[in-house]
Amino acid sequence: MKQWYMVIDVAKCHDCNNCFMACKDEHVDNKWPGYTDAQPRHGHRWMNIERRERGQYSRNDVAYLPMPCQHCENAPCIKAGNGAVVRREDGVVIIDMEKAKGNKELEKSCPYGAIYWNDEVATPQKCTMCAHLLDDESWAPGMPRCEHVCPTGAITTYKLEPTALEKKIKEEGLTVYKAELNTDPHVLYKNLFKFTKNFITAGVLVDGDCFENATVNLKSKGEVVATQKTNFFGEFKFDGLENGEYVVEVDAGGKKTSNNVMITNQSQNMGFINL
Repeated sequence: MKQWYMVIDVAKCHDCNNCFMACKDEHVDNKWPGYTDAQPRHGHRWMNIERRERGQYSRNDVAYLPMPCQHCENAPCIKAGNGAVVRREDGVVIIDMEKAKGNKELEKSCPYGAIYWNDEVATPQKCTMCAHLLDDESWAPGMPRCEHVCPTGAITTYKLEPTALEKKIKEEGLTVYKAELNTDPHVLYKNLFKFTKNFITAGVLVDGDCFENATVNLKSKGEVVATQKTNFFGEFKFDGLENGEYVVEVDAGGKKTSNNVMITNQSQNMGFINL
C-alpha cells in the first residue's frame, strides 16, 4: 500500500523559516477536528529548524536541519500512548486529542523532541504532516503547507509503495536522522552529512601564491579514500567524514607534503599549506 514520506534536502535549506511560519498560519487559531487542536501561538515548533556550524573561519559553513515529527513506523510515542497515538494506513502518525488529554509523559516519549505540550487544552501535540490537507481532494496543491511554501524545494512529500521508496533511497542517497534509534522514520534526508558529519579543508600556497590543480589525497588507515584537485584559490575540501585520523597528502607541481589530521566531532580548517 502506498504511504506518505517526506524528503528534506539539507543542502537546499537556507533557514528562511517559511515552513515554520506556514505551519503557524495553518494551525494557530485553527482547529482541525479528527486531526489536531489549534496550535498555541508561542512555544510550539512543529517544524523546528536545527542549526550547526562547521569548520573555522574563513573556511566554515552552516547547515540547517528541518525537524518535523518523523512519522515513525516503530514510533515510541505509539507505545507510550496506550491507544492515544495511531499510525494510519498511509503512514501518518496522529495523536488523538481526546485520548491523549492529560498525558504529559507522552511529550517525553519522542526521541526527536517533536512532541509539544499544549497547556490550554492539556494535551500533547505535534506535526500531522497536514493530514487534513492530504485528505482533502479540494486542496489543489496536494501537499503539506511546509512543502507548498518552501522557495528552494528543500521539502518534498511523496506517496509511494515501499519498493518505489527503496529505489528512491538508492538513487538519491537518502538516509534517516539518528538511525541508531531504529524508529524507521517516514522523514528522510538528502545531504544529511552536511549536518551530521565533518570536513577537512585547507588552501595550498606555492611561493606565497594560491596553487590551482594541486593533487590532494585523503588517506584513512593507510588507504586513499578520496582525491581532489585544488580550485582557482588553491583550496580543497573533503566532506562527509567520520571521526578518526586522516592523512592529507599534497602534490603541487612536484612539491609535496603530508599532514595528519584528527576529526573528533568537529570539522578541521588546516589554514594554508605552504610549499
